[in-house]
Amino acid sequence: MTFETEIVGFMAGTLTTLCWAPQALKLIRSRDGRSISLITQATFVTGCVLWLVYGVLLGSVSIILFNVITIALNILIIVLKLRFDESVESDAT
Repeated sequence: MTFETEIVGFMAGTLTTLCWAPQALKLIRSRDGRSISLITQATFVTGCVLWLVYGVLLGSVSIILFNVITIALNILIIVLKLRFDESVESDAT
């Protein structure tokens, strides 16, 4: 890949990866994951894993790097959702 192509990949990866940080921060602050769809998050992580494999096959540093970070952020969101949903249910009883 050309240098210009990788620059576009890094710019796209930065934006699409950073968009998950506010969601994770909101979950941490609110401690309420009821508005997060577990199916959507799990499907998205599965797609990112496939993009990661694709990046490895291509040898694209930007695809590999940003999908690893995106997967980590979304796994954090899933874990927080499960943790906070459980605590909300136990508080209600």
